[in-house]
Amino acid sequence: MDMTDDRLLEPLGLLSGPAAADAVRLGVARWLCGGPVAFTLARLWRGYRDMGLVRVDALPPGWDDVLARVCAPLGAAGLPDGARVMGIVNVTPDSFSDGGRHLVVDHAVAAAVDMLAQGAVFLDIGGESTRPGAARVTPAQEWDRIAPVITALRNDARTCNAVISVDTRHALVMGHALAAGVDAINDVSALMHDSAAAAVVAHAGCPVMLMHMRGTPETMNDHATYTDVAVDVVRELRERIDHAVAAGVARGRIMVDPGIGFAKTAAQNMELLARLPLLANLGCRVVLGVSRKRFVGQVTGVVDAASRDPGSMAASLPGLVFANTILRVHDTGTMMQGLKIWQGLDCTQQVR
Repeated sequence: MDMTDDRLLEPLGLLSGPAAADAVRLGVARWLCGGPVAFTLARLWRGYRDMGLVRVDALPPGWDDVLARVCAPLGAAGLPDGARVMGIVNVTPDSFSDGGRHLVVDHAVAAAVDMLAQGAVFLDIGGESTRPGAARVTPAQEWDRIAPVITALRNDARTCNAVISVDTRHALVMGHALAAGVDAINDVSALMHDSAAAAVVAHAGCPVMLMHMRGTPETMNDHATYTDVAVDVVRELRERIDHAVAAGVARGRIMVDPGIGFAKTAAQNMELLARLPLLANLGCRVVLGVSRKRFVGQVTGVVDAASRDPGSMAASLPGLVFANTILRVHDTGTMMQGLKIWQGLDCTQQVR
């Protein structure tokens, strides 16, 4: 997406299943990122100016290239394609919902085995909590936490073929993890926290997940002021993508995460989830992580984070407007049930 192009097309009037196929065949709808969801309406944005709602078959002149961008299928970023579930394995003493559960290597491996058995394809290993107020750790301390887990997972016949990512902001950890056999990097700072991070990812040629966040985990709650939260997130993620590409990261290896719960209020999180199709303007595979977050508790009234899995599953489903979203969750079994029901409602999709 050209940095000088301030146009965005927001797909609306979504259809799925046979109705989507019929509407596309009649010319009154277009496929969102190649399907299986189609859209019949579009809100056009130029900068922050709402240019109005139009039928997708009646776009004004000069918008065909934007429409083509939004309709183009999303690449897999070098990872298994299709809608997939990613299991979270936090090797930390202070993560907000499961701190300390996986500090013992055998416990982390057992959790990973369960997640894979329940249907997860990806495992995301984290050694630093990014919740507000979390204790800081050095990159060396972070690596000391996750290194034994990565080694154990790669040496265990039950987990050796899993796709493993490391949730880290630090170049040192990224480099060590990639050398140890990790497949992808998941950076909540979108390669902006550590000036050496982008070069590490570029040199490795590995898939990378760029998440939207303002500030740091310590200061992000002070930055939750937006002109339009969905438009702002798309524009700021575009800047992060361009920064990564300028550093040598292959655009086709980049995934984007809207950063639900990071520098956003509960109301902003809900609006962003409702308007996820705007992310189609970026042309990158989407990673969505809502699991057990505070806003789920605020909306549902569930105080205990570990009891928010049903709400987390429901909040993840909007991500399935795209055919190959990666859903990052703590409870993979519950999420797999939701994914299979969602796919089963659309007889054009294969239930995995």
